[in-house]
Amino acid sequence: MKPPAVRPGARIAIVSPASPFAREEFDRGVKELRRLGYEPTYDEDVFARTGTYLSGAAPLRAAAFSRAWSDPSVEALIAVRGGYGSVQMLPLLDAEVMRRTPKLFIGYSDNTSILSWLTCRCGITALHGPMLEGRLAKGAEGYDERSFVALLQNGCGLTFSPDQLGVVRGGEAAGALFGGTMAQLTASLGTPYAFDPPAGCVLFLEDVNERPYRLDRMLTQLRLSGILSRARALIFGEMRGCDEANGEAGALDVIRAFAGDIEGPIITGFPSGHTSGPSWTLPLGVRVRVVTAPRASVIVEESPVE
Repeated sequence: MKPPAVRPGARIAIVSPASPFAREEFDRGVKELRRLGYEPTYDEDVFARTGTYLSGAAPLRAAAFSRAWSDPSVEALIAVRGGYGSVQMLPLLDAEVMRRTPKLFIGYSDNTSILSWLTCRCGITALHGPMLEGRLAKGAEGYDERSFVALLQNGCGLTFSPDQLGVVRGGEAAGALFGGTMAQLTASLGTPYAFDPPAGCVLFLEDVNERPYRLDRMLTQLRLSGILSRARALIFGEMRGCDEANGEAGALDVIRAFAGDIEGPIITGFPSGHTSGPSWTLPLGVRVRVVTAPRASVIVEESPVE
């Protein structure tokens, strides 16, 4: 199910499904949304805090998310930040409510729990894209404006070829794109909200500050659960901070060790999510094509909105 396109002038609700945030980052992110031509909206619950790592109690966060989703004047929802806590909301959200009025949700990191639920369980497209804190708040230094705005408004036919892409296995393959931060994807397995992409998909997998053995553990879990074998292609993120400090092992070594799990192309270094530079936006739930020649690229063949 594709939400309506989010065109200039649209209202975008700011929600905080995970951890609390710095108010100055929030304000700068709001300003950036306005610069892009959108109308940010939020209620005071977004500033709630429970303990040191939660942005309000789970029922409060879930109710705020549901209100924004059901508000007919709101055309998209964007998370302030990740951290921890999004998964606590899932038992409190109603999939039928989401399906009745599909809208774009934008986030990454801990919000992978929501992205995965929306795309795999509710059948609604979503954007693995920049949040306010650390991304929109930094302007051009924090996020890639072209991919973000294009996918909000249409995005079909875009070709993404960031300079830092590497190729582990060459080839070409297409399928619906699913994925996000590996820690959240693997943590969901065995629950009613398990990451469950269809056979023939393209998987996007990224994480930050996870040592190589932890990446191996997560990829092993995806292998043993049968998820890796469903993929026609693999796209890995930058994997920032995932190499051993002594240089003896790195994320690329781990990725190469799992290359035999699929027959299609495998590319690395796609700068979406936890990146050291501007974070690009990827559409989840729609068809993309991965090519490795003449230049490694991800081609968006289907718009996430209508």
